[in-house]
Amino acid sequence: MLDLVMLDRDGVINVDRRTSVRSWEEFTFLPSVEKAIQALNQKNIPVAVITNQAVVGRNELSLADLNHIHLQMQKSLAEKGAYIDHIFFCTDTTIEPHYRRKPAPGMLLEALKFFNARPAHSYMIGDALRDLEAAYHAGCQRILVRTGKGFVTEKEGIPNFLEPVPIYDDLLTAVKALLEKLDDFSATTYTNEHH
Repeated sequence: MLDLVMLDRDGVINVDRRTSVRSWEEFTFLPSVEKAIQALNQKNIPVAVITNQAVVGRNELSLADLNHIHLQMQKSLAEKGAYIDHIFFCTDTTIEPHYRRKPAPGMLLEALKFFNARPAHSYMIGDALRDLEAAYHAGCQRILVRTGKGFVTEKEGIPNFLEPVPIYDDLLTAVKALLEKLDDFSATTYTNEHH
């Protein structure tokens, strides 16, 4: 069973920029992202975005502009037949006092509650160690992609306590592997129940 798939935004869905994405013009989808999201949509698996946006907290981007970027992102996905069910973002520049900013698990816990999802049956797909740590603290499964900071994260090594962390080249490869695993599981369950 797969209750929920949570995605980091910068470096997983779109090209990560050193100075953060500050306008829709600076937002560039990574290859095949809409196909990956569409594949989850078709299986009726909720998709949530979990993104730190301290750029707003630092007053380098207005909340209205961040909302505009997310609205355009949804519009672009819709044109390709894909959609994100909910976007959770954190504008805090520190973990305290709200514990929402990754690596704290706040946003993930909100998402689990929002979708009534079980942590053990929910995945966080990210490109940075803080994504994996947030997932670990929320009791969720973890996947690393090599896009964005992912390649460096992999090279620097993943702490043992976070394992197992499957690593895939990009979001589409990760989603395909997840869905294959799901199909295998369904097939096994079906066979066992009908013998």
